[in-house]
Amino acid sequence: MSTDFQQGRTALGARLRELRAGTSQRVLAERLGWQQSKVSKVEAGRQTPTLVDLSAWAHAVGQPALADELAARLQGIESHSRSWRRQLRSGHGPVQDALTVEYERSTVLRAWEGAKVVGMLQTPDYARHVFARYAELHRSPRDLDEAVRARVKRQELLHRPGRTFHIVMWEAALHAGIAPRHVRAAQLDRLVGAAGLDTVRLGIVPLGAEVAVPPANGFWLYDDRLAIVENWHAELWLDDAESTALYRRVWNALSDSAVYGAHARRVLTHARAHLEGP
Repeated sequence: MSTDFQQGRTALGARLRELRAGTSQRVLAERLGWQQSKVSKVEAGRQTPTLVDLSAWAHAVGQPALADELAARLQGIESHSRSWRRQLRSGHGPVQDALTVEYERSTVLRAWEGAKVVGMLQTPDYARHVFARYAELHRSPRDLDEAVRARVKRQELLHRPGRTFHIVMWEAALHAGIAPRHVRAAQLDRLVGAAGLDTVRLGIVPLGAEVAVPPANGFWLYDDRLAIVENWHAELWLDDAESTALYRRVWNALSDSAVYGAHARRVLTHARAHLEGP
């Protein structure tokens, strides 16, 4: 969890505790219909309240007019950390639509992915299996058809002039068994084709290659103005210059360890042949 996010959540908790002055946690919990432990966690900055929670809090302490202030504070926190629990309440489709806006705003896009094939290059079948795995993990609505359609629709940007996609993946991502073999084989064929697009520069960091930084979280950089980083619990949307510069350095370091062109195609061909083995 980012330091800025935790500081913001702690500050929000302090503000809620201030509004509770004169009322015990037990009494407030009874008014809200919560466990007292939830009140304690929210005030201590160990649990993020929802907009509904904040509105209920404002009413329970007799200051309903402050609901908007509390909502604004929460929005300020979540502008950087967007929990999957909240984002996926309506499924993956709306999340994909929100990301498309950032792709359309950008001209130079850089990606690092070490665990799976990057979304912009996924086949529909591969994408369906990825969404299904995450829907199961987060216990979110399984709007797989809508999510796949949104992802495939966004891939039309690969064929429009005016954008460049610099994508670097770890070779391990080519072997991750998150879909049946025939789906992964078709996905690797798709990568070979994508590597030939004028808008795409695809690099693969081979297993065993020396790297300046450990291959870790996947992320996208949008024109060096925004970094979107995936964690298990949330996406981090980082738009401050220091953070985007850091992720650019990480991307540069991993890109320097990647192979491109014919060498990258050999790595892809090797991974494809591995799927045809016993």
